[in-house]
Amino acid sequence: MSYLSLGLALGFVGLAAIVSRYQELGLEKDLAIGVIRAFIQLTIVGYILSYVFASHNQIFIVLMISLMIGVAAHNAAKRGKGVPQAQSIVLIGIAFSEGITLLLLLALRIIPATAQYIIPLSGMIVGNSMIAAGVTMNRLTSEFKLRRGEVELALSLGAPPKKAALPVIQSAVKAGMIPTVDSMKTVGLVQLPGMMTGQILAGADPIQAVRYQIMVMFMISGASALTSLIVVLLGYTRYFTPHAQLVVHDS
Repeated sequence: MSYLSLGLALGFVGLAAIVSRYQELGLEKDLAIGVIRAFIQLTIVGYILSYVFASHNQIFIVLMISLMIGVAAHNAAKRGKGVPQAQSIVLIGIAFSEGITLLLLLALRIIPATAQYIIPLSGMIVGNSMIAAGVTMNRLTSEFKLRRGEVELALSLGAPPKKAALPVIQSAVKAGMIPTVDSMKTVGLVQLPGMMTGQILAGADPIQAVRYQIMVMFMISGASALTSLIVVLLGYTRYFTPHAQLVVHDS
């Protein structure tokens, strides 16, 4: 794609700005900032990836994945504002799901151990895990607020914290998985996902592109479920004191 074509594509952002202006949404500044940041960030990443792919140095792969996990954890933890150690909880959840998923992909020889495969797929894993962690953390707090009376009643009857919070835990894990489940239900019918579209645009056989996309969807579903579960199991304990008293944090 030429820079001229890229410049012409700005017209779509201009359309969004016109809608914002017409409806008095006040998003014009945010759109402008988003365009500039996206261009700078993606351009820098493009040059970095070109260097990493050419260097064949495993250390650079680890550094790239660590950076992605750190940024993702920072963003997702904002949904758990007010929860003690929210960022640590989310960081552990995302890092663990990324590690397990990538390990299985490599151990089962689904993908080769090269930066060209590891980094893009890790980006998909971490990105979707970030969404799952953020939604899960947000739902955890809202469910504890909504079910406070129910949880406290269970505690007063002698139930341990985990049992008293079981409905909250189940609801939070389910919420974290919903975006991925809904995406799997409509993939191919409502949308052609990014990886499949990119391969087709690059001239790959559509059937081969479909196989890769199916693998990615399966991979993301497992990573999202694992992230949600870890975040909930580590997070719900922060809502109870050592004496099994419920403490609902402000978000």
